[in-house]
Amino acid sequence: MEHPFINKSDLSNKSLEELQETLSSLTTKMNFAMASGNQPLLNQLRMAVTSYQAQHKKKLDEVFAKQDLGNNIHVDGDKR
Repeated sequence: MEHPFINKSDLSNKSLEELQETLSSLTTKMNFAMASGNQPLLNQLRMAVTSYQAQHKKKLDEVFAKQDLGNNIHVDGDKR
């Protein structure tokens, strides 16, 4: 479940790096909320993380689609 108060258009304007930094910060805050037993805060943070993860995945999918990797797998071994 995504957080209802996080504006998706604001998230779409963030870069992959900004999304990753925010996800890292939210994860740290979640760890604190778990350690302190603050369940309401933990629930809010989980929803925020879900929102950021969804946008991060969407941006990564766009990057991979632009690269058009297809189903090709190239393995170049050591040619000694």
